[in-house]
Amino acid sequence: MKYEINVLLVDDNPAITDLTASFLKREDDRFRIQTATGAGEGLSVINNCHPDCIVSDFDMPEMDGIEFLQTVRKEFSTLPFILFTGKGSEAVASDAIAADVTDYLQKGSGPERYKLLSNRICNAVEAERKTKRADRQEQLIKLTERTDSIGSFELNTETRELFLTNGLRNVIGFPDQGDPSLDDALDLFHPDDRKEIQQAINSTSQTGEQIQGSYGVETPSGEHRIIGVTLKSAATGKNGKIVYGAVRDITDRRERQQELREYETIIKSLTDAVYVISETGRFTHVNDEFVELVGYERETIIGATPSLIKDDDTVEQAEQQLGRLLSTTGPETVIFEVTIHPRNGDPISCEDHMGVIPYDGDTFDGSVGVLRDITERKEYKQGLEAQNERLEEFSKLVSHDLRNPLSVAKGHLGLVQVAEGSEHLDTAINAIERSQALINDLRTLAEEGAQQSEFETIDLTEVAKNSWEMVETPQASLSTRELPKIKADRSRLQQLLENLYQNSMEHGGEAVTVSIGATDGGFYVVDNGVGIPEAKHAEIFEAGYSTIADGTGFGLQIVEQVAEDHGWVIAVSESEKGGARFEFTSVECVD
Repeated sequence: MKYEINVLLVDDNPAITDLTASFLKREDDRFRIQTATGAGEGLSVINNCHPDCIVSDFDMPEMDGIEFLQTVRKEFSTLPFILFTGKGSEAVASDAIAADVTDYLQKGSGPERYKLLSNRICNAVEAERKTKRADRQEQLIKLTERTDSIGSFELNTETRELFLTNGLRNVIGFPDQGDPSLDDALDLFHPDDRKEIQQAINSTSQTGEQIQGSYGVETPSGEHRIIGVTLKSAATGKNGKIVYGAVRDITDRRERQQELREYETIIKSLTDAVYVISETGRFTHVNDEFVELVGYERETIIGATPSLIKDDDTVEQAEQQLGRLLSTTGPETVIFEVTIHPRNGDPISCEDHMGVIPYDGDTFDGSVGVLRDITERKEYKQGLEAQNERLEEFSKLVSHDLRNPLSVAKGHLGLVQVAEGSEHLDTAINAIERSQALINDLRTLAEEGAQQSEFETIDLTEVAKNSWEMVETPQASLSTRELPKIKADRSRLQQLLENLYQNSMEHGGEAVTVSIGATDGGFYVVDNGVGIPEAKHAEIFEAGYSTIADGTGFGLQIVEQVAEDHGWVIAVSESEKGGARFEFTSVECVD
């Protein structure tokens, strides 16, 4: 920005002041000249013209240049003052220096003298402005410190000129050269905020009241920041009202508040008991599940310490775990068992999942935790184990009680069939055989659902061939193609393959060909039978589904259950020869 330089020329000879003014304007178009014919007139106009520099003659009637300088210094101690005189002597120069003159220059007749004067004026004004700028920076820095801000500013409401501390320049991204205008600064704000900011400035300028607000800015580099602005006070300057303000960068605080709101939303959606403890060790937030767990009113819990629901040993244990979280090499979360003492009833054993609230720098803001009742978990596990035991006992009972009479009935029907022969007897015997197959499949489903798999490294080729031998396949054939070794439960894998073989023969005929090969991440089983319609791909795994008269409909459900227990994914499609293709992926293969 190109600044004007206001110069007050004082000389009792108007011709000299006119000549000097002409030369100065020719040398630098920034000069704005005010003249006075004597020291008295100069003193009368100084408060109106607000000069940046005074250039005065020495030898003047009524009051000479030194006396004029001494009078000026009483009110304007740092205003640049150049003694430009035709009378040069060591005594005058000595008196001028003693009176704190800025510079001393003898008049001359050539233009080079006025060029030199122009340079002296510019240098003196620039030096004074730098000094004042440093003073203003120091004053604004003090304001910054008092308001715990990162920067401050000074605004002339008439000229709309802004003066910024370096800290504020860094936040909003203004370059170090020159001072911006208020309009330059407003361009950084959202259009909806600019009117509000201008109204706040006007109000502070008129009433001196303190006004605060927060606004989003986009810096010249394109970075989005949120700043808090406090307009502190107003004063009257030589060119208009001056408004002072302090600025805080609250971007991180707003982001943290948003994170806390998100955490609060998550907390409300949890079914476990959740608590938040401040940096001073007191509850600041608990959810409804926590209130229900401990039995105290929320008003009693908030503001209390954990000793409300924990004994001394448990409190000490939690503090040790918090110390781990706060150490530089500690984990992000810790899980440990604690005993909660509710308002009524017996102590409750819980798992405490604890972490610290995200914070910046060295300021710890507190911790957050989730309490999970492991009495409840043990009861659920015990109940599940008891249910599995009852299911297994029931399946054994049903198997035993049904197999025996069915076997007896089948035997007697066989004797009658040999003696008399009848197609109705054939139908009865087939029905009994189907019932026996159904019992076997139900028993398998019940037992497999309750047992735990034991994985080992298995040669898939070996298990595939062994499983084939367990199925009646007089005319069918099996082809194995470079099968990998996999991690699986041997017995359950064999059940899976046996059921797939049986399915192929039931739907593809006794002469069906079954092939097993490797895929990327698993294996497949295909046949050259009639295939499975795409619309039935999901339905075939449902319990009891079968397309043949004497099928139990449980074979493929067993296949699905074994695969799920291994963590495998099944895909059903058509084979290259039109038959069924079952592909298993997510299988752990061993090199």
